[in-house]
Amino acid sequence: MIDLLVAGGGPAGLATAIHAAGAGMEVVVVEPRATPVDKACGEGIMPGGVLALEALGVRVGGRPLRGIRYVDGHHQAQALFGDGTGLGLRRTDLHAALARRAAEVGVEVVTGRVTEVRQSTDAVSAGGLRARWLAAADGLHSPLRHALGLDVPSRRPRRFGLRRHYRMVPWTDFVEVHWSVHGEAYVTPVGDGVVGVAVLSTAKRGFDAHLAHFPHLLRLLDGRPPAGSVRGAGPLRQRARRRTAGRVLLVGDAAGYTDALTGEGVALALASAEAAVRCLKAGRPQAYERCWRRLSLRHRLLTEGLVRMSGHAAVARLIVPAAARMPPLFTAAVRALQ
Repeated sequence: MIDLLVAGGGPAGLATAIHAAGAGMEVVVVEPRATPVDKACGEGIMPGGVLALEALGVRVGGRPLRGIRYVDGHHQAQALFGDGTGLGLRRTDLHAALARRAAEVGVEVVTGRVTEVRQSTDAVSAGGLRARWLAAADGLHSPLRHALGLDVPSRRPRRFGLRRHYRMVPWTDFVEVHWSVHGEAYVTPVGDGVVGVAVLSTAKRGFDAHLAHFPHLLRLLDGRPPAGSVRGAGPLRQRARRRTAGRVLLVGDAAGYTDALTGEGVALALASAEAAVRCLKAGRPQAYERCWRRLSLRHRLLTEGLVRMSGHAAVARLIVPAAARMPPLFTAAVRALQ
């Protein structure tokens, strides 16, 4: 019987496995797809996430990010990160780097899919394996979260994300958030010659139709042809009743997700991976729920507030002008999330 079985070999699952191996635990990751897997995401990592990757011994390239800039065509507000820099990085490069580090520390990855979990007082059986604990890191729409009865329906308007890359020299070393009453568009430099653009909205329409609502951004893109296909994700908001169910712990997006609006997805996934392993190693798995709530609190509060404001056209128009008029408040909000 192994110590920890990880369902899902994405960034959250691999980070969990690396932490577990570092804590002296025998760990196996079960993942159905070959690495790396490309998914829709903004691809910007906040400074806290960069530090978490360094602590794991993960070596990545990418492009340094100095802060966050809000733009609406007429106004702009920007704030530097207070401690360290963020990182713009292709999702595939991040995934590959985590996979390399997992192999270096002896993590075994097997091809398969965990769809059913059987638990006893001292073990979990899933995917043909038996372990003392299972970390469900199977993504935003976690099948295991659903199978364990932990899903909580959301009555809020559903938001979706689309992402496309453009081959061009980045014009900024900030993550730019372009606002309109129809949604938000995120610009992230992810390399010396590649820019990622992600759009978030409650409307389900094509990527180019979304971009039409951001004329200032279209001018910056300067008619450059896309580099690669459009990737989509959603609905983004996912809630869980709790993060534990017997000997199963939910990690990463599977643990619950508010929105991509503040770009904290990777940093929170890495933090939850570390917290889950720390609680297991200490023999206090029941403490994980409290740890998760504490480490995600500021993100949940600030992101929820911004999402609610963006859903009202009259209020959405005021977000960037208000941030421009109150630089200290905007800076404090950005640094609270980093």
